[in-house]
Amino acid sequence: MKIFPAIDIKDGKCVRLLKGDFEKSTEYNKTPLEQAKAFSKLGYRDLHIIDLDGALEGKPINGKLIEEICRIKKIKVQIGGGIRSVEYIKRLIDIGIDRVILGTIAVEDIKFFENVCGKFENKIAIALDVRNGFIALRGWKKQTEIKASEFVKKIENFGVSRIIYTDINRDGTLTKPNLEETFKLSKLTKIPVLVSGGVSSINDIENIASQNKSDPRIEGVIIGKAIYDGKIDHDQLIKMSFFN
Repeated sequence: MKIFPAIDIKDGKCVRLLKGDFEKSTEYNKTPLEQAKAFSKLGYRDLHIIDLDGALEGKPINGKLIEEICRIKKIKVQIGGGIRSVEYIKRLIDIGIDRVILGTIAVEDIKFFENVCGKFENKIAIALDVRNGFIALRGWKKQTEIKASEFVKKIENFGVSRIIYTDINRDGTLTKPNLEETFKLSKLTKIPVLVSGGVSSINDIENIASQNKSDPRIEGVIIGKAIYDGKIDHDQLIKMSFFN
């Protein structure tokens, strides 16, 4: 099972939001680049990065910083936030990004999404950011009436490499992830799913790992605030052999 420490970038800083609210953000001392290097030294092999500025603006904002992070050796990076063009997707892949995460554009222009999934084989992931079962877009500020469970059926055969399923109401709250809904969604698709939002303890990780053994579609978990606030010990994760 894969563990993805999360780095959210806002105004060039490393932050965490509460339930996706840009007015309720916590800034951390390390810069995004320093934090990425720290995660690499600890032994993490996968990294989840969101350009929050890009998500709000609808265009890439922190490209240079992301390129610097990509130069870190022995770590795979997946990146999302404001990515809306074939050209920028290609640029990200060319600099070494492992997976490009699309969200708003994937939902608003499903033909574009199908096209890039075919063009960049096994490189395109989708962020399903969900509030009460319905997808939210544009930095979680635009709420739709599209059910995630219905949308995932439409993209089943596009060649999507993974789904990042985030329960917005749990994100940044340390109140446990919404495993019931995440596991329910994973059973609707053959696409690998990452759990995201609300991870609070090593017990949450153990529950996800247990599901991973019986359902390989649960590919891994994204951890943000729990790591930054010291709720999960890195040594515990390493001893449990989750880095493989």
